[in-house]
Amino acid sequence: MRPTPYVASLRVYEPLSAFEAADRLRWESIEVQRSTNYLEQRDALERVAGNRLPSTRPDGAHILDFDGNRYVCPWSTSVRTWAAISEFKSNIPSTVVPYFISNSFEEALQDSIDFTTSKVPHIISQTWIIPPRWFALFETHERNRGHNNEGAYVIARTEISKAIGRAKTTHNAVKSAFGEGPVEQELLDLIDWLEMFHPKSIVELDYGGLADYLELSLAEEGGLEADTSIEDIQSSIAGLAVGDGALAGRGYERLVTRWRKVAAFEGAS
Repeated sequence: MRPTPYVASLRVYEPLSAFEAADRLRWESIEVQRSTNYLEQRDALERVAGNRLPSTRPDGAHILDFDGNRYVCPWSTSVRTWAAISEFKSNIPSTVVPYFISNSFEEALQDSIDFTTSKVPHIISQTWIIPPRWFALFETHERNRGHNNEGAYVIARTEISKAIGRAKTTHNAVKSAFGEGPVEQELLDLIDWLEMFHPKSIVELDYGGLADYLELSLAEEGGLEADTSIEDIQSSIAGLAVGDGALAGRGYERLVTRWRKVAAFEGAS
């Protein structure tokens, strides 16, 4: 069973040449013996349950060996923790921050400012739903789905250059149809993030444990094979590009309806 069965992830795997010599040596020597997804989730859950501060030392990584080359996606637990804390603090009044973040945690965060501002997380996570813009990075032939010892899975992978190109196409369509706004800005932020990595990187969308909930919600329609999330976002973008609001709306509505059913499991769990 997955330790955190409600998390989906968007990951970037960089080639070994993108890392410093010490990191390359470390990543080259890693032998993947079990699911690093499981290990990452278990570590995160134990950290939360035990109220442990993340260390600035390197932790684990997801590894892809592809076409004779090794690609690495560091967990970057500390970086992601600091980023989440900073975002949380920016959205609440400063007077109530101490009720949510202990003084020791705040001091550790302050001491790590230089560390966090110089690093970019290789993983973006989302709970109970997958943002539509993530699907826009992939095409249907890049999607792989099925079952393993952890349950159902859906994973899509593509070259980062293709992902960036598709994200820019989506951004242009959204901006042309709706102008500047939150959705358009989220796409810009996604593009900016992707462009920070090595041009030979691989981008991966992993439904994680949401694949199990998706399969349950689509049981009467054929299970995982009935998931057309990538197709739906492609249809929506195509509609926006040619000014066909009906086509764009139908694709988006199918996508949103499907993932609302998945998100509904949060209240039932």
